[in-house]
Amino acid sequence: MADAKPKVTLIGKELAKNGLEFIYEGTIDECTPCRLNKACNNLLKGRRYRIVGVRPTGHPCLVHLNGACAVEVIESPTPALISADMAIRHTKIQFECSCNREDCPNYALCHPDGIREQHKYTIVDVLGAAPEHCEKGRTLHLVELMPV
Repeated sequence: MADAKPKVTLIGKELAKNGLEFIYEGTIDECTPCRLNKACNNLLKGRRYRIVGVRPTGHPCLVHLNGACAVEVIESPTPALISADMAIRHTKIQFECSCNREDCPNYALCHPDGIREQHKYTIVDVLGAAPEHCEKGRTLHLVELMPV
């Protein structure tokens, strides 16, 4: 994966730690009157980001405890389980999961936060076999996905 140029955004001071990964969920009504609204809400909704730099300047915030501060973020790959026959590095896939067994130990990786059904992703890395055996008998591999 090519090194991405970090994007500057704002996040709550209490959350601003290098390495923290989060999924940007979009703006909320409380942010509308804020003069920094565009600086806070400049990421793509539903995408996973990782903080790679924390800037020291603080800003008042109506939403976050102790205010907000500027951070540098890059898009971060999302770990997911897919069929082993599709797990080929640097290929594009359309993500889908036909299993809805919420009691399965693999459920969170088969339905990862930040990944949407029927959307296209690039497999940036193949990490190996699924951590748990698939209860439906499918052969799954753990991969890292990035949106196309």
